[in-house]
Amino acid sequence: MREGSLTRTGSLTRGTIPFFSAAFGITWLFQLPAVLALRGIIPGPVERFLLPVGLGALGPMLAAVMVARIEAGGDGLRDLFRPIGAWRVGVRWYLVALGLPGAILVAGMAVYRLLTGDDAPLVYLPTAPERIVAMFVFSVGEEVGWRGFALPRLQLRYGPLGASLIIGILWALWHFPMFLLAGLTPPVFAIMIPFLVAGSVVFTWVYNRTGQSLLLAILLHMGAHLNNSNLALPGNVTPLIVHTVGYCVVALALVLADRKAWTLPQGSTSALGGAREVA
Repeated sequence: MREGSLTRTGSLTRGTIPFFSAAFGITWLFQLPAVLALRGIIPGPVERFLLPVGLGALGPMLAAVMVARIEAGGDGLRDLFRPIGAWRVGVRWYLVALGLPGAILVAGMAVYRLLTGDDAPLVYLPTAPERIVAMFVFSVGEEVGWRGFALPRLQLRYGPLGASLIIGILWALWHFPMFLLAGLTPPVFAIMIPFLVAGSVVFTWVYNRTGQSLLLAILLHMGAHLNNSNLALPGNVTPLIVHTVGYCVVALALVLADRKAWTLPQGSTSALGGAREVA
């Protein structure tokens, strides 16, 4: 790699440090009052602070906007949001984005039912109005940051798979206040780490194979909410375990079956070396 390319790569990837710092800071600041109320440190019911909790989901997007603006002004913002307009992908990718996360859960629960004889539900729909709103707000608020800003930059240095693992771990830690508010125990939180790391691998694969379409990443996040094993928590952890195993199997299969997507030269400005599989 030439010296100029190394300088550019280092500059871009350095921007991820202030991004992640700001994403965590904004989200946790918004959600801190609810956590303090849950612990009885400040008066009032937790429900009083649910609006800031929801707004905290916009942290990654706000952080990405701030850093992109500081780095390159208006051009940085245009570059950040331009991939949302990458909609000309094959119809099958829309089906994959909206259906794959839920299909993984359905398949896993079907196997679980077959092996145990349990009649556990296959589908966990977001029927409550606040969960439907969250499906849209969380998907946009998170993906503009995780996949729109962080992933392309981290891929320059660490490659698609390495970037996926880094984002997956930080993605899980970023959820910490929300996990506390949901009443998750430490063992369940530990399960959420491989759940989100494997999910990050799947997200990277879809994002790259659609020509780095941020729109498809947002739709994939919505698809994860359409059939969400987390809705069974905290009382029933089985769907989450099954879903986690399913994501790990699918992620491993994608890595082994589509090695070209994970072994690209580091420093490439496109995660697929310029190839856009969007037909």
